[in-house]
Amino acid sequence: MNKPKGETRASDVLQRMRNDIVSCALLPGERLRFEVLRDRYEVSFSTLREALSRLFVEELVVFEEQKGFFVSPVSIDDLLDLTNTRVLIEKEALRLSIIHGDDAWEASIVGSFHRMHRLQERLGEQYFLNEEWRPIHEAFHLALVSACRSPNLLGIRHKLGARALRYRRMSSTFRVKWRSKEVEHKAIMDAALARDEALALSRIESHIRETTENLIKYAGHFFSDDAKEPLRAASG
Repeated sequence: MNKPKGETRASDVLQRMRNDIVSCALLPGERLRFEVLRDRYEVSFSTLREALSRLFVEELVVFEEQKGFFVSPVSIDDLLDLTNTRVLIEKEALRLSIIHGDDAWEASIVGSFHRMHRLQERLGEQYFLNEEWRPIHEAFHLALVSACRSPNLLGIRHKLGARALRYRRMSSTFRVKWRSKEVEHKAIMDAALARDEALALSRIESHIRETTENLIKYAGHFFSDDAKEPLRAASG
């Protein structure tokens, strides 16, 4: 059944705004003025208000009384707190999946890894900057935890992942050397399929924390209050 035209339009604008925030086309801390957004996305105020309300729930925008909506700011403290929470959730979901996972779970991991590997071969070393990479990469990580049997855990994971995506995009932008993620992904997969819980959890934690460490090391100076112009230039 097709969605009503208005609902489809609202979903489209929501996705476009979400992508603009994640890619830093809308900068951290930037005020979201309705008049400007209406011209940018060519939609009504009511559609914009609905999209902003959804993004507020996702914590990608914040609201201040008498001032309106702003893109959620970024900070080292927020990044570290977000990373620590993601590690806890991801490790628990993976631990439970290793316990409960069956043959279908294993097949989904292997299949998603194969698709990711083939795409990386086709795209080359700059694969992480291509829009095709993100959904296939996310599908692999979701496959790893898909057998945890906890919809609530997966829901929390999804929400945290949406917030972390902006930081991961920034990490890719500021990366000074290619990171061989394929090796990391295969190592995580092998440990999970071998049901080596300790090793799999250690590897997934290192995988998550490396992105955070990379961003702090090479772009920490862009998180200051006066860094908007350098961030705009760097994020293209």
